[in-house]
Amino acid sequence: METVIKEKWNEGLTNADNSYMKSRRVTIDPITRLEGHGKIDILLDEKGEVEHAYYQIPEIRGFETFCLGRPAEEMPQITSRICGVCPTAHHMAATKALDSLYSIEPPPAARKLRELIYNAFMLEDHALHVYVLGGPDFIVGPTADKSKRNILGVIEKVGLETGKKVIEMRRKVRDIINYLGGKVIHPVFGLPGGVSKGIAPSDLTKFKETANEALDFAKFTLQVFRDIVLKNDDYVKLITSDAYTHRTYYMGMVDENNKVNFYDGKMRVVDPNGKEFVKFEIKDYLEHIAERVEPWSYVKFNYLKKLGWKGYIDGEGTSVYAVAPLARLNASDGMATEEAQKAYEEYFKTMGGKPVHHTLANHWARVVEMLQAAETIVKLVNDPEITGENIRNLPTLKPVEGIGAVEAPRGTLIHHFKTDDNGILTMVNLIVATQNNSARIAMSIDKAAKELIHNGIANDGLLNKIEMAFRAYDPCNGCATHYLPGTIPIIINLYDDKKNLIRKITN
Repeated sequence: METVIKEKWNEGLTNADNSYMKSRRVTIDPITRLEGHGKIDILLDEKGEVEHAYYQIPEIRGFETFCLGRPAEEMPQITSRICGVCPTAHHMAATKALDSLYSIEPPPAARKLRELIYNAFMLEDHALHVYVLGGPDFIVGPTADKSKRNILGVIEKVGLETGKKVIEMRRKVRDIINYLGGKVIHPVFGLPGGVSKGIAPSDLTKFKETANEALDFAKFTLQVFRDIVLKNDDYVKLITSDAYTHRTYYMGMVDENNKVNFYDGKMRVVDPNGKEFVKFEIKDYLEHIAERVEPWSYVKFNYLKKLGWKGYIDGEGTSVYAVAPLARLNASDGMATEEAQKAYEEYFKTMGGKPVHHTLANHWARVVEMLQAAETIVKLVNDPEITGENIRNLPTLKPVEGIGAVEAPRGTLIHHFKTDDNGILTMVNLIVATQNNSARIAMSIDKAAKELIHNGIANDGLLNKIEMAFRAYDPCNGCATHYLPGTIPIIINLYDDKKNLIRKITN
């Protein structure tokens, strides 16, 4: 379903084919090509200029509450139900939290198997966004007919053979997850101290074939991006325009050499100038990350705790930070694999150096990460330990508290559990990627609307460009709206014609 323009405050003026509207309020409902539900409300002043644009998420999930009282070992399966697009991220973050909870480390073979399944997931999920969710805006065009801005339009543009290649490659990579986890959507794989299944030596040849094909596919995708996006001057101007630019902090997981790592490492934060602000162990996340709420969304908004909440502002005075591919590349000193490092250097050279503040550059950064994921898969399937039989260390200590994190495709994901002596959950906190990004996404929607809408006129292509401001983050609203305080609080604010609050009604 594509964008529907709804008139809210007055009748407005609409031409016969609804291609433009002059109104005091423009609503994009539903927003499209993302995980979850949402809408954008754009409020205009009397001159038709944008006063403010709100990115509103009306859905709500209750995982932090209804997991209480459950055995902690169930969390890798329960939390994978939060999202059908990124279940592997929740599964792995929960598994790592169980390692921490029981103070147990997996044996080398188990760790490498975890990294294998996780990099396979990163590759196929990034491919989903590049070709299906965000890709149509560039491959087909941001102002193309809305009936074409989808996977069918992409296949029509790039050709049936290329479309088949994308679908087939994602299937093959997902077969790695299916083999180890039993199923793709909700894998049964991670255990405290290890994994449930290894790779039989007789099956390794097939894994190596898939790994080599995956690397070729990642290289092919980079070339597609060069040919379709980077060779198009209008697209490059759009990416680097003020409408999609914010100077904020950036956070991502890095290894001991400050190179991008999706599975493990320390969290590194750089400031708007690219200078390291802080580097911390994930167990200390509460010292650095704070959450707040807004009355217009069920998503929580994160900021850097030591700076305090400064509002939705850019530059040196902000406390807003971003995660996801753009942020990971900004927060690192490079990629951990050879081909990805070359692409990383090309990316920053073309974008004018570090850090890159252009939100739409997330799409390019995502392709760079596809290369690292593919190269890591190749490395792991050729590691002699990958078929090792010792794949689990059994926990022996009493559980108390555990924190685990991974870099989901959409950014940093943290699972935090506390239990009683029997391992029954007494506290669950989930810091999800889109929640880390939510303040910057709100800023991106507001700024894009203010830059693009004037005189109260907005056509379909222009409104799609506003949607592009959130699509670049690849948000998952189902993951981000995860808090339920027992009942859903209903709040109705009544305003007069001067926008003064005259009455508040609650349940």
